[in-house]
Amino acid sequence: MQTDPQAPGGFFYVLEDAVRIIYVDDDPIMREFASVHLATDHGDVATAGDGIEALEALERQSYDIMLLDLEMPRMDGFDVLARLRADERFKHMPIVVVTGREDVGAIDRAYQAGATSFLVKPINWRLLTYQIRYVHRGSRTEGFLAEAEAREHAEHERAMQSLHRLVQEGSELLTLAMQGEPQLRAAAARYAALLSASVSPAPNSSGGARSVEAA
Repeated sequence: MQTDPQAPGGFFYVLEDAVRIIYVDDDPIMREFASVHLATDHGDVATAGDGIEALEALERQSYDIMLLDLEMPRMDGFDVLARLRADERFKHMPIVVVTGREDVGAIDRAYQAGATSFLVKPINWRLLTYQIRYVHRGSRTEGFLAEAEAREHAEHERAMQSLHRLVQEGSELLTLAMQGEPQLRAAAARYAALLSASVSPAPNSSGGARSVEAA
């Protein structure tokens, strides 16, 4: 049960967010520990015994974060990383490598293959939950920023399309007006000058403003 985190010795869930975790490890005891230590009232923990099982699980269900061992039968963690990072659906999925290896070669290879973070066994489960929370929230923030950037880009494209259409319609109207009565031609010329000035660049580098002449 959740208690006051400020109370000395008081227990509380580190993983306060709803998070779906898949823990991939060929050791059944480690999978059982993961189910016990990482499950909360808000989140779920699924397990897989090797890389093939993990990929099959991802086809059936979506997860927010993967905890991945490196040395496993059939398909190891390095191959899983390569497969997931090559798949557009899982390209940005947070993957924390949890392994007994701590050599430089394994660390470099894991990160080069696309690992988000790296944790060495034996696992401090409390520390791991903090790392999961940090990685998960960082991933969500990146997602929000990417969505905001995509919306901004789409709005810019719509504005440019509207402006282009306005210029086209205005050009056609001016062409017709210039063929009309003298007063209408004069008004069209003044409007063309104003339109040109509004879309032309600011005064050039030599300090002179671009002029618009109307016939």
